[in-house]
Amino acid sequence: MELVQEKVPVQVDKRSTRVWIPKQVLFTPAALEEPWGQQIYERVESMDIPIQVLKHNRLVGLRGEDERETYRKSKSTLAVVTAPASAFKLQPIPPSADWQFHLAEGCPAHCQYCYLAGSLQGPPVIRTFANLPAILNSLPNYKNQGRVTTYEASCYTDPLGIEHLTGSLAETIQFFGEQEGMNLRWVSKYDQVDDLLDLPHHGHTQPRISINAEFVARRMEGGTASIQARLEAIRKLALPRAAGGGGYKVGLVIAPIMPVPDWEEQYTDLLDRLELALDFPCEITFELISHRFTPGSKALLQQWYPNTIIDFDENNRSAKYTKFGGKKYVYTPATMRMLRSFFQSELTRRFPEAPVLYWT
Repeated sequence: MELVQEKVPVQVDKRSTRVWIPKQVLFTPAALEEPWGQQIYERVESMDIPIQVLKHNRLVGLRGEDERETYRKSKSTLAVVTAPASAFKLQPIPPSADWQFHLAEGCPAHCQYCYLAGSLQGPPVIRTFANLPAILNSLPNYKNQGRVTTYEASCYTDPLGIEHLTGSLAETIQFFGEQEGMNLRWVSKYDQVDDLLDLPHHGHTQPRISINAEFVARRMEGGTASIQARLEAIRKLALPRAAGGGGYKVGLVIAPIMPVPDWEEQYTDLLDRLELALDFPCEITFELISHRFTPGSKALLQQWYPNTIIDFDENNRSAKYTKFGGKKYVYTPATMRMLRSFFQSELTRRFPEAPVLYWT
């Protein structure tokens, strides 16, 4: 049984939000041949961050003596590279969107349940793409005729977490603002949204903020903005332009949902605070994602975070198989029903007009 009965009082995290500053930024020669790569170089240079221009278009020297050392070196490095040819062949990403594309790969956060663990090849360095204009200009090739096509930009990264270094998210929002029949979606655990509020998005971008119980955020989401800061960010994004906000249609991703100690009280507190943050008419959606892991991600995460409190005991889970034969462990049907029933009831009561796009 996954449910833990111990009661833990809700403790609101009031820490100030820190912007991620890498210890070094690597540029490949190909990245510096791109005008957008030059723009990133100028941004980073103005911040007095150590820069290294590589001799070849390969990232080397990031591996340590073990996975933890490799993790530490990689997670403190931003690499500016060019996206490979495969990046221009978009893949569908249901239920989040019609298609996924990538501004970057890798994330500066330190989430102990990280969904990228095992999904990306090589050390977990944060790579941002210098050939951004080419990536954006390829997207209309995947536009569906007769209906709005949605594009997800945060499958492999948190674009807001590195925006102060790249400017790529603002450029992408403005690009989508000029398109008809194409909508952008992205999600973040960061809160630096002020520079996005005045952008001409024309309703073609839906920013979403990932939130969770304080117990999860405080103990499992290192390097991210506090939940309070994220709630303030979603408020800024959703407020009308006339009230000083961004006027965006917004979304909340509650993930990963876990039956943590005293989970009902923890998530009730979260939803109470969300109601206070969004106490005005606005268009919002919800996406609900329960915690899951694969055998490969479990092995890697336990090397990265040997002291994690996440329950990775496969005996407490149900195994599910993908159509390609991959295995993942999810909560048992009884626990899934319990969690889902709580959120469906609470969200319907609090936000009756806001659709829940999916539960998984």
